[in-house]
Amino acid sequence: MQNMYTYTVPIFVKMLGGLKNVLAKAEAHAKEQGIAEAAFLSDALAPDMFPLKKQVQTSCDNAVGAVSRLTGKERPKMEDTETTFADLRTRIDTALAYVQSVSTQDFDGAEERRVTLPYYPDKYMTGVEYALEYALPNFLFHVVTAYGIVRKNGTPIGKADFINGLPLRDIESA
Repeated sequence: MQNMYTYTVPIFVKMLGGLKNVLAKAEAHAKEQGIAEAAFLSDALAPDMFPLKKQVQTSCDNAVGAVSRLTGKERPKMEDTETTFADLRTRIDTALAYVQSVSTQDFDGAEERRVTLPYYPDKYMTGVEYALEYALPNFLFHVVTAYGIVRKNGTPIGKADFINGLPLRDIESA
């Protein structure tokens, strides 16, 4: 198995970058359509789900928390004080800076590291179980939910905005 860095950091970087771009498009759409920024950021897909603002905050928290738990490095504290699209993009930049500050070597031994979560007292997962069965799915859930809220509000985005690019190469003729 490759180092856990390979399965986490590049995905966090790519998807947070895509989310940042989606928020920029959402902000432009809100301005064009006269949608109040506060109303847009407070919208949710369902009454019992987080609103857009909290989906973005949680996406960032999940990426930062996963890197922190898997490397054993201290997690930066991020207050939930964002009230604008610009604030949320800054939060993404903060999360990206932390996620990109770690090296492959920081993840040495992460596969077997015991990871605990405060809402599962007296339980743990190995690092690989945590990353593949909890951290990545949970992170992607919040990113895609944020995307869904933006799309629900009429912002002209598509799957390509969510995927945020592919590493396509030209096929060389034989």
